[in-house]
Amino acid sequence: MAQRIYIKVVGFSDEERHALNTLFRLSEQCLVMYQLWSPTARAPAGMALLDGDSYEARLEAESPLNGNIRMLWVGSDAPPQVWRSLPRPFAWPEVIEAMDTVFQPASVDLDLDLPPPEEDTRPHRPPKLALIVSPSRDERLYIRARLALAGLTQADEAETGQEAANLARGKQYDFSVVDFQLPDMTGWDLLRQLKQGKKPIAHVALTKSQRSFAEHVRAWMGGAGALLDSPPHPQRLNAWLRRI
Repeated sequence: MAQRIYIKVVGFSDEERHALNTLFRLSEQCLVMYQLWSPTARAPAGMALLDGDSYEARLEAESPLNGNIRMLWVGSDAPPQVWRSLPRPFAWPEVIEAMDTVFQPASVDLDLDLPPPEEDTRPHRPPKLALIVSPSRDERLYIRARLALAGLTQADEAETGQEAANLARGKQYDFSVVDFQLPDMTGWDLLRQLKQGKKPIAHVALTKSQRSFAEHVRAWMGGAGALLDSPPHPQRLNAWLRRI
């Protein structure tokens, strides 16, 4: 059953709060939904997220009124009352992972794209070129078949991350489906190369056998368009392809 967890946030810059609000919005598609707590919220805060650089955060941590709430401190010199602390500089996936250990969200299956852009109706569009990356021949054949059923027949294959990176340097691919479990590098490492190379790939989906909300957040922040099952479920794969 879905549940909503309110998070009391104290401190942080406008930019950091904007990123956090975006992550909370992504969680609306999950069984455990995070939402910013306010005095008018329908339920009490389930956790306090405190910015150690904020004077108000220390007051919040030391307040006896917060004895029954877990407090997650970001920064140095954490008070002894806090449940857990993360040093700066920090990454939001680390914060989400810490929250996940408390609220135990179920495996999620959400698309990481923001609302898709308007459909491109320009005539005579050239066929899209895909890059399929997986050490498993069966998975590569499966993805190629699913792409063909969607009318996408132009695809190259790679068994390793290095092979994929070499291919990406020589061609401009429209999108790529990458198996997270590569023999020579992680999916995160290859995602970074494919998104930041001389010929960056605009749309990259990662496939992974076990997924958490924190991993979806990390994929989204790294520029992935989706984090899918391995091998990807046809409906989820098709939904992502329609966004390209």
